[in-house]
Formats: sequence, C-alpha cells, structure tokens
Amino acid sequence: MKIIQTVSQLEALLQQYRGEGKTIGFVPTMGALHTGHQRLVELCASENDVCVVSIFVNPTQFNNKEDLQRYPRTLDADSELLLKADADVLFAPSVEEVYPEPDNRIFDFGLLDKVMEGHFRPGHFNGVAQVVSKLFAYTKPDRAYFGEKDFQQLAIIQAMVKQLQLPLQIVPVPIVREPSGLAMSSRNQLLSEQQRSEAANIYRVLSESKLSVESSTPAEVIRWVVDRISEVEELEVEYFEIVDGESLQPILSWGVAESVVGCIAVFCGSVRLIDNIRYK
Repeated sequence: MKIIQTVSQLEALLQQYRGEGKTIGFVPTMGALHTGHQRLVELCASENDVCVVSIFVNPTQFNNKEDLQRYPRTLDADSELLLKADADVLFAPSVEEVYPEPDNRIFDFGLLDKVMEGHFRPGHFNGVAQVVSKLFAYTKPDRAYFGEKDFQQLAIIQAMVKQLQLPLQIVPVPIVREPSGLAMSSRNQLLSEQQRSEAANIYRVLSESKLSVESSTPAEVIRWVVDRISEVEELEVEYFEIVDGESLQPILSWGVAESVVGCIAVFCGSVRLIDNIRYK
C-alpha cells in the first residue's frame, strides 16, 4: 500500500493508473477506522482495479471546535486495517495541503440540508461538500463508497455529484453494527463500556418501533421512540425524524412516500451518536 501526503503525488500516481486502463475506487474517511470502514474498503477493492482511501479530519465540517479536537486520530492502527482490507493507496494530507487558502464556496442543497443534522449542525454539510468535492477532484474516481449510517450525508453527496455533473458512481453501503446492534462509529471509541451497553438501546428501540407502523401514525411512533430512549439514564435524544427517504422532509402519513426512513441523533453522555432505520 502506497502512503501519499500531497495532492501532486496522488494525482500523478492515479494518472498513471488511469493511463493503464485501470478503474479507480475511492473511500473518503476521517480515520479512526473500524469494521464498518473495513467493509467499505473491501467492497471498493473488490469492484475496482485500484482502491484509494483518504484519511482527513476535515475542520470545515465541525461547528464545535471541542468536537474537532476530541475526534479520534489513530493513523498507525488505521494503516494496518487498510492493509488487511486490500487498499492500494492511502492519502493522508495535512490541513494546509487540502486548504492552502480558505474555501469560501457555498453549496445550495435546497431543503436537503435544512433538516435533522443540518438544523442542529449549521454549516456542517457545506463543509462536507467542500472537502468531498476537493477529494473527488484529486482522485477522479469511477466509484466512491459511503456508509448508509450517515443517511443524510449520503443524500447530500448524491445531490452534489448531480449538481457538479461529476462522472462517477456513488455506492451506498449498508450500516455495519456491533453484536449489540450499536451502529459502528469512530465516536464509539469515546464511550465507556457502560455507555456502550446503554447506547445499544438506540437500535433496539428503533427496531421495536417498526412493529407499530400499521397501528400508529409517524408522529405517534416518533413520540414512542423518544420516550423509550429517554428512559435510559445515559441517553438524551437530540432529534428523531421520520422522513421521505428521497426529499428528507418529515412525513405525516406512511402512504405519502415510497421510501420512509427514521433518522435519530442521541447524546450518550457527551458523545453524539447517529443512526437510522428504514420503515419502507
């Protein structure tokens, strides 16, 4: 596996691969890699001639400086996992390499980024679009892989690719969960064992809520989920929305959308966790 830290070296290497007729797959990450990331990388490696993974903790998508500072950074362990997952190239640039000057671009995603994460983390998705568009420009991949745990982010990336008319395929990859049901996340490393156990209640409650779909309205399911999770001492729900899986707008009845997804953000102590579940 080649480890590269500059854009010029990356572009030169990938241009060489493209000249040889090789397809390029790309997995952008912020590091602190886990089994969920490994699934993304393994799929990328199996579907492309060259698998490129980036590790970059992007400052423009954090609206909380303390959260940025606390985000786990484990480059050595990450490199070992990527080797096992058959990655070919690791791109690990500095902040100065990605942002030699401030990125003042403002993206317009309509209502997609005004709800849920966008409401509680203003500016977050603009920062995501800034860095991912830069990474796409460096790598020019044929395919790029994103986990469905970040459901709203996936929708934003797909919208950005359409807006910029980028010639690449976005490949969604299902959520990978711990044996307890807790969605794999780099932030799980910040949880104590007790908190990890408590956090498993998020997915347990979401799963149980599917049993109420035929007898309850979306609003009633939302109240039930929030009440059940709030009964767990360590957990505090920031939001739970049941939305149209395409527009991400809240729904009032089950029949109004072909795809319906419940998206949630929960604080476990000071650690913010997100998850989602598909109702149809």
